[in-house]
Amino acid sequence: MSRDARWKALLELLVERGRLEVEQAAAELEVSAATIRRDFDQLAEQQMLVRTRGGAVVHGVSYELPLRYKTARHASEKQRIAKAVADLVAPGEAVGLTGGTTTTEVARALALRPDLASGSPALTVVTNALNIAGELAVRPQFKIVLTGGVARPQSYELVGPLADGVLSQITMDVAVLGVVAFDVTHGAAAHDEAEASINRLMCERAERVIVAADSSKLGRRAFARICAAESVDTLVTDAAVDEETVRRFTEAGVGVVAV
Repeated sequence: MSRDARWKALLELLVERGRLEVEQAAAELEVSAATIRRDFDQLAEQQMLVRTRGGAVVHGVSYELPLRYKTARHASEKQRIAKAVADLVAPGEAVGLTGGTTTTEVARALALRPDLASGSPALTVVTNALNIAGELAVRPQFKIVLTGGVARPQSYELVGPLADGVLSQITMDVAVLGVVAFDVTHGAAAHDEAEASINRLMCERAERVIVAADSSKLGRRAFARICAAESVDTLVTDAAVDEETVRRFTEAGVGVVAV
C-alpha cells in the first residue's frame, strides 16, 4: 500500500470512529506499528489529526477530510451522478458549481459533452472552487466566472465577502450543489458555515437548484445549513437510495433521479 493510500485510509477511519490506536490501525491496514506511528506524526504535522498517547483523534468536532483525500470515496457513484447532472444542463446556460468531489466530476462530465464542444459560449460556469475553474479554464468554449474570496484549503473553495460581492451581481439558470448532508427535515448542509453561506447565495441567484449527492449523504445532518429541502428542485443520487428516502423527498417537492 502506498503512503497516500495509507493516509487516505487512516483519515477515513478517523472520520468514522473519531479515535484510532496505533496497534488497531496497523492490524487493519496490515502494516507495522512503526509505520503507523510515523504516519500519525506526519499527519499531525499537517494538522490533519491530533496525536495522542498510543494513537490519534480527529482534528476538532467539525473535522472534514481535505478534498484530495476524498476523491476515491464512492468514485463510481459520483461519476454516474455527475453524468446525469450534466445531462440536465442545456447548451448556453449559466451554471453555478460549488466545490466538492461530486461537483468536480460534474465539471468533467460537462467538458466531455459533444454538444458543448463549441459555442460562444457553450456554457457559462460560475464557481467558487479553484480546482474546478482550473480544469475548465482550458476549455475556450466555456466562459468561466470565478468568485473572489479567501481559499479554504480543505475544499479549494473561495469564501467570504469578496465571493458574496460577485454572486450578488449575477444570475444563473441552474446551481449544482455538492453537500455533505441532505435531509428532508434539515435541508442541505456543509461542515463549514462560510462555505454554506456562499452555497446558499448561489442557490438564491439560480432559477433552479440541483443537489448532487451519493446516497451515503442522504438522511444526514451537518453543522452548517445551506438551504431547505423545499428550495431544491432536483436531487441526483445513486441507485442505492432506499424507497422511503425517495418518497420523503418527493413529498417535499424534490424530484429524485437515481442512477
